[in-house]
Amino acid sequence: MKRTGSGRLKRSRAFGNHILTKKAPKRKQRLAKGALVDKADQPSMERLLPYK
Repeated sequence: MKRTGSGRLKRSRAFGNHILTKKAPKRKQRLAKGALVDKADQPSMERLLPYK
């Protein structure tokens, strides 16, 4: 996880590590990019991180 410049948390997407042969190329490109943690989940994710 990384923190963005505005303080949001950036995460990686799930389901992109194995069994990639049956997944479409467009889907694999989307899974390779990061995503932001949802605003509702941000407080609980910050409690899990060791330091700010």
